[in-house]
Amino acid sequence: MTDDILLSTTSHEPSMTAGEVEMLMFALDRSRATFAWKCGGLDAAGLNRRQPPSTLTLGGLLKHMAAVEERYTIDFTGEAPGAPLDSPEAADPAWVWRSAADDSPAELYGLWQGAVERSRTAMAKSLADGGLDQPAKYTTDGDGTPPNLRRIVVDLHDEYARHVGHADLLREAVDGLTGEDPPQ
Repeated sequence: MTDDILLSTTSHEPSMTAGEVEMLMFALDRSRATFAWKCGGLDAAGLNRRQPPSTLTLGGLLKHMAAVEERYTIDFTGEAPGAPLDSPEAADPAWVWRSAADDSPAELYGLWQGAVERSRTAMAKSLADGGLDQPAKYTTDGDGTPPNLRRIVVDLHDEYARHVGHADLLREAVDGLTGEDPPQ
């Protein structure tokens, strides 16, 4: 374990009667904070440790979630991804999982943190400009209807919910860290 690379695990709980936007953004940020806690502070050995028979690693999860954050931000804003997610190899969905072992902890943590910050900035701008009903710049369904920001936030939260569970099990195998909520 290393203490020189730590991720923010802070989330601020809204009032119990907060509105939809505040609650949705809190749920997403709480999942991000829990993910950061489960992945944070590890060296390359910790980030690359597998729990057989799975090939998942915490480093792979960090790179995957960076790509997911970028994908949803790109889909919503129409902006192009940055390096390394703009490389031709990144078009292969398995690339993030295969290539994470080649990245240093600083690169993996930086990639994820940068993607989260770009996502937060884009969502804040979109919420200010058109709220949760604002349509994305792309469409995935057959009739050409783009999802709105509400759907994108829910889908992104769903992706974190799925992978926080994986990160929890992988981290426990690395150094015994367990728990539901990061220290505040």
